[in-house]
Amino acid sequence: MKTIGMLGGMSWESTASYYKAINEGVKNALGGLHSAKICLYSVDFDEIEKLQHQGLWDETAKILSTAAQSVEAGGADFLLICTNTMHKVAPQIEAAISIPLLHIADATAQKLLTDNVKRVGLLGTRFTMEEDFYKSRLTERFGIEVVVPEKAQRDVVHDIIYSELCMGNIYPQSRAKYLEIINQLHEQGAEAIVLGCTEIALLIQQQHTQIPLYDTTDIHANQAVKAALLG
Repeated sequence: MKTIGMLGGMSWESTASYYKAINEGVKNALGGLHSAKICLYSVDFDEIEKLQHQGLWDETAKILSTAAQSVEAGGADFLLICTNTMHKVAPQIEAAISIPLLHIADATAQKLLTDNVKRVGLLGTRFTMEEDFYKSRLTERFGIEVVVPEKAQRDVVHDIIYSELCMGNIYPQSRAKYLEIINQLHEQGAEAIVLGCTEIALLIQQQHTQIPLYDTTDIHANQAVKAALLG
């Protein structure tokens, strides 16, 4: 079994979901008392979040690149960045290490294509929904069309992530707002919805809607399990 490297803490709420999903995946595959071999570096998200909202992405890249080097030194065979948003600086992190990076957008796109889904609605932080680092990867590399909510709705999605979900607070009224936005994206032609922030699945699960949901945390974790067990 290969050792899975994880850059976590962004937020730790969703990193806990990763840890659980990866270990459950290994146990389901191998049985008995098996669990995953993991090297985890968990950052202080307060520091990262402040830099994000100040637009100081190069500073976040330095922090995460150093952390990634520590994960590699700890024996990881490949790396997961356990957050969608910080894939904005994935190229800098990838350049700082010699082990492979398992990109969350690639893992998600491969699952979408397997299911023959070609047009998706994307929910995530404002950075993920509005900038090209994520959307363009889905479109240019995999031919998947991406639609996002209108500006006011993007603000709602973003604010709930940072002020509630990253704090571990789950509110029914916020779920209702998300479901309204999901329904509107579906009406705009989205065949499915990508939960493009690793915290969103804490609030919205498939049981809450008939519209297909793609939980990037779960998809990324499952890909990591497969990569760890290959060979």
